[in-house]
Amino acid sequence: MTRIALAISTFFGCGYFRNGPGTAGSAAGILVAWLLHKYAEFGPTQILVLGLILLWPAIWASTRTERYLKKTDPGMVVIDEVLGQWLTLAGAAVWNWKAYLAAFLLFRLFDIWKPQPARWAEGLPGGTGIVVDDLVAGLYGALILYLGGLLKIY
Repeated sequence: MTRIALAISTFFGCGYFRNGPGTAGSAAGILVAWLLHKYAEFGPTQILVLGLILLWPAIWASTRTERYLKKTDPGMVVIDEVLGQWLTLAGAAVWNWKAYLAAFLLFRLFDIWKPQPARWAEGLPGGTGIVVDDLVAGLYGALILYLGGLLKIY
């Protein structure tokens, strides 16, 4: 079970990037969303539903990895970045290169900055805190991306 948890929590190895594993996880989230959009015709609703389906496995795997490594919120856990990135992208009015880039930048900004209540959520125990703070960051990004779409910025 630990191998499965490590595979999920590192998003199949993205968390092993030495420099910037969170950025690698976010980029992987964008890439997977783009592939799902291009080849399976996923849109905002489908990527949001997929994120919700993966929420419990992400929390479970993050908790298990944290316990295995005996380290709080280990940097190699990036499934939270993937789910947060998908939540941000779900706010896009259209999926084009500008929306993908804006979603990536907005999510990374809010993930690093952690405005409240993201900072508070980070303190929740185990995998819940690991994942939920990134969902809050993703929600902030989604709201700005949504407003940008309404204003036809992209």
